[in-house]
Amino acid sequence: MNTGPSLDTLTRSAADPDRLVLLRGATVVTMDPALGTIDAGDVLLRGAHIVEVGRKLPDAEALVVDVTGSIVAPGMVDTHRHAWQAQQRRTIPDVDDLGGYLRSTLMQVAPAYTPDDVYVGTRLAALSALDGGITTMLDFSHNSRTAAHSDAAITALIDSGIRGVHASMAPHFGDWDGQWPADLARLRSSYVPSDDQLVTLRMAALATGDIAGHLAYGAELAKVAADLDIGVSLDVMFGQGASRAILAWQRQGLLGPHLESIHSTALSAAAWAAMRDHGVTVSLAPTSDAQIGLEDAVPPVDEALAHGIRPGLSVDVEVALASDMFTQMRVLLAIQRMRAVNAAYGTGQNPSRITTRDVLDFATLSGARTLRLDDRTGSITPGKQADLIVVDAEAINTMPLHDAVGTLVLGADRSNVTSVWVAGQVRKWEGELVGVDVDALRSEVHDSVAAIAERLSTTEALQ
Repeated sequence: MNTGPSLDTLTRSAADPDRLVLLRGATVVTMDPALGTIDAGDVLLRGAHIVEVGRKLPDAEALVVDVTGSIVAPGMVDTHRHAWQAQQRRTIPDVDDLGGYLRSTLMQVAPAYTPDDVYVGTRLAALSALDGGITTMLDFSHNSRTAAHSDAAITALIDSGIRGVHASMAPHFGDWDGQWPADLARLRSSYVPSDDQLVTLRMAALATGDIAGHLAYGAELAKVAADLDIGVSLDVMFGQGASRAILAWQRQGLLGPHLESIHSTALSAAAWAAMRDHGVTVSLAPTSDAQIGLEDAVPPVDEALAHGIRPGLSVDVEVALASDMFTQMRVLLAIQRMRAVNAAYGTGQNPSRITTRDVLDFATLSGARTLRLDDRTGSITPGKQADLIVVDAEAINTMPLHDAVGTLVLGADRSNVTSVWVAGQVRKWEGELVGVDVDALRSEVHDSVAAIAERLSTTEALQ
């Protein structure tokens, strides 16, 4: 439980860049290899940054928050989510292939979205992420039908207070203004003139043109991204088509650390080697691959690790999947260990298992590295920005605390996240989101759902 200064005191002093806040007495899981886990530890914040981590730090002039009985950990990083869809949560819970998702959500529902609907869905996804301890989220915003749709998505990230990455892409199907990718320059100058801010910009694209040719990454899109000095997040990176594309990009000089490969399922060994050699980062979507059944349905954590790539984790689509990072960690841990033991069964070989610390790293520091944000977030390291969470370790489902990493991965859930800090600002306090009128948000969400349904029924009636 958080005790000490009131929320009002914390919020009134938030604008002071020299304000000191001391989180006192927690088990601090830093995810910094040099610092490890500190029992009865303290974390000192100055303004937006972490300035010191240790035991019995001096508290002169600091606002002291007693977090005894808690775990303090880095905020989690969601490296890929289609946030605009959030008000369509679990509309297709049993979808069992990519085609079903494309037909129902992207072909039928997406064209009915107005900019207001994009704003509501994106803000709902971002606030839900914060509530569950995710402090950084890449929004793969692939319903940018107009400039106003893009404005709505990026504004929703800003308004939520999350560390957001707006990855802009045109829609797969239906009418749109044809403003993408040229409109990225406007977004860059209007919203992200500097990368040293809470919300940043990337381009989003697809591996191949099989679904929509105008969305396929290649020399033209690579030049746009390079001219704007932004990264590129690539979805549908799986199977033979993506493997061939990766090798073609290698020949064309288009691979590099600016690329994020999402899913990366059933890629060839040559494609993995090319990504490794050129510093491409990897985002896994454990529940998406396994539950929906993308390609071979196996999240390729072993393939990534075999090539020296520590991946990030992602939620992907809430229309069919769980919304939280705790689920992603547990699913990946179970699938990898099942796969390892199964492969070794009857051979006399020792299975190569990942650990709870591995998946927590994927959800924090490696996730930040996947988005090229590890210089500012992903671990509790002095000098980095203060993106962290406080988790109750004395709750009915977490007590008694024996192993903090194991508790975070296997025991905790969003209800145990008592406070969330992003760049030193409190976004959740005593279990409640700060400055969010949930009743008003609920009304906005239901109104949006009803309006979308009405547009869809009108369209069907006219056909």
